[in-house]
Amino acid sequence: MAEDKDQILADFQSITAIDDVGEAFSHLENCNWDLMTAIQNVMPQETSPVEPMVQNDFSNSSNSNLTRWNSSGLENTFAPIPSTSSSNSNIIDLTADITPNSLKKDNKEIIFNIHFNQQVYTITLPSSASVGDLKDRIFGLTKVPICRQAIRGWPPAKIHEAQLSSTVLSSLDLSIENELILIDLTDDAYGEENFEIARRFAETFTLNIIQQPEGKSISLPFPGEKTILDVKNDIYSITDIPVRHQDWTGWPVGSNNTTTLAQSGIELQHNLILRSSANDKPKNNSKPSRSNNFVNIDSDSSDEFEDASDFNADDDFFSDSPAQPRLKHLIPDNTDDETLGSIQFVENYTQRYGEPHPVFFQGSLEDALKEACHKPARDRKLLAIYLHHDDSVLTNVFCDQLLRCESVMQTLMQSFILYGWDLTHESNKNLFLSSISACVGVTASITVRNIPVDRLPAIIIIAKSRSTCEVLSVINGNVGVDDLLSRLMETVEMYSEHIRVEVREETERALREQVKYEQDMAYQQTLEADMAKEAAKKQKELALAAERKRLESEKAEQEAKKEIVRLQAENALPDEPNESITENVTKIRIRTPQGENLERRFYGHDKLQALLNYVTSKGFPVGEYKVISGWPRKDLTTINPTETFKSLNLFPQETVILEER
Repeated sequence: MAEDKDQILADFQSITAIDDVGEAFSHLENCNWDLMTAIQNVMPQETSPVEPMVQNDFSNSSNSNLTRWNSSGLENTFAPIPSTSSSNSNIIDLTADITPNSLKKDNKEIIFNIHFNQQVYTITLPSSASVGDLKDRIFGLTKVPICRQAIRGWPPAKIHEAQLSSTVLSSLDLSIENELILIDLTDDAYGEENFEIARRFAETFTLNIIQQPEGKSISLPFPGEKTILDVKNDIYSITDIPVRHQDWTGWPVGSNNTTTLAQSGIELQHNLILRSSANDKPKNNSKPSRSNNFVNIDSDSSDEFEDASDFNADDDFFSDSPAQPRLKHLIPDNTDDETLGSIQFVENYTQRYGEPHPVFFQGSLEDALKEACHKPARDRKLLAIYLHHDDSVLTNVFCDQLLRCESVMQTLMQSFILYGWDLTHESNKNLFLSSISACVGVTASITVRNIPVDRLPAIIIIAKSRSTCEVLSVINGNVGVDDLLSRLMETVEMYSEHIRVEVREETERALREQVKYEQDMAYQQTLEADMAKEAAKKQKELALAAERKRLESEKAEQEAKKEIVRLQAENALPDEPNESITENVTKIRIRTPQGENLERRFYGHDKLQALLNYVTSKGFPVGEYKVISGWPRKDLTTINPTETFKSLNLFPQETVILEER
């Protein structure tokens, strides 16, 4: 067979000139390795009603008809083509004349709006046409080869069928007018049309189921690969409604038991209504023979047998003695509140069996599970669920003797959280099965359901391992006190050994977290100290900058003042005598601290203030510098500045020295 496929593949590539092996392989797979069908799908021009080659071949045949088969399998007959014209109007479609009347019936027209390259192409086809016909028409309008056409917008439940060219349009649940998107696939994107199906198979669908007439709500997650029959079987394990008695409302039109959730077209969140058709059937008044045997029915045989509980429902009916008034059940029928049911259970249990009795947790099963299991490993306890049933002959002995034992009560109090529930009524049993399925898992629900009535009451022990809760042990009611106590102690020891590992891991984790916390605190303190140092450094730099700015400002101010004084002194200088004037003129030479010499001529009757103004104008104010005469040495700045040069013997020339004060 492999050699035949290789030969077909080679022939297909040779005829269609498709070099891509993957693309050619995909075309042949879609056509179940029918070579001719695959060639027709890839070469749509062969189905075109008018071609020059055909016209040339038949141009000389005046009485012959051109017959072709379209992709729907109907024979199309065309009138002969005159040799003098190539117009399409000369071709007459006689398909309608040869189509059987049975095919014409209900053959409604379907409108397709094809969105491609920002344009919309409208195509009208009869419902009896195939997907291949639609692709042919698309090729004629868009010139996109069939092998490159990826069409999006099909109904989600029919995506797989829509990929086959032979699929008839009427089977796709289409409306009268449909919006489709055409994608021209490249070599790299080939096969992208199956992406939506693959994505939905990987999704998780949440089914919100309302069970009527009770009004009970069940919310369950299912993978997309689950079929509707799988869902029904799982619901049977929770609700005790056999698949054949399940009456559903809300599944999409066209879906069946073999349809997967991914193919059904439902959203990720979907609402359904479930009823039991058995409630609508007339009751059988025949009296079955009394039997104490329990028949256990699993989900696989749900279609052939009724629940075994139906055979034992009316034991009192067959009693020879007068009917005795039954004791009040621990939980009334049709209780819809777990917390209220738990409180009534404890009250009725105490009223019936008196003191002493074990301490039962009052609240919902979820609250009991949190109190027992959802804590740190060292504080964790086991959850013991006592399942009561008034129709079991073991019940009174178990409650009067085993649960009254002081050792049993002490063991339950020290190592367990004890939760009680009455399974006598079917409604309360279903409520508990739904609750334990949601809190612990479907496996726990199946475990409870599979406990026969003649083994009740029972104690189910649930423990948390790592991050999940699971059933650790089941103790049926047909045990003695020593056996019950031994089983409880063994479970505690086994769980203690197991939990010791988690305690050690939590301790090590706590130590690591403590070390990490201390390291973080030390790092934070170091970071804060560094930040404080950095802040102090910045503050100091800011202070220094401010001081520097202040000094510079003061210096600038002083310089400005000096400049003003210099300019005033310069403006107050008397005119210097001309070089041609020699009488009554003295020449004063001034030696600066930098070793430079300044020289200026004054009149003999000029005052000493003129000399002081001169040195001030040169940048040596008398407030900072002394003017010292040569001999005898004296500070001229201390002398009356109104004295003249002649009176001070600074005539006809003199050298003075500038010294810093």
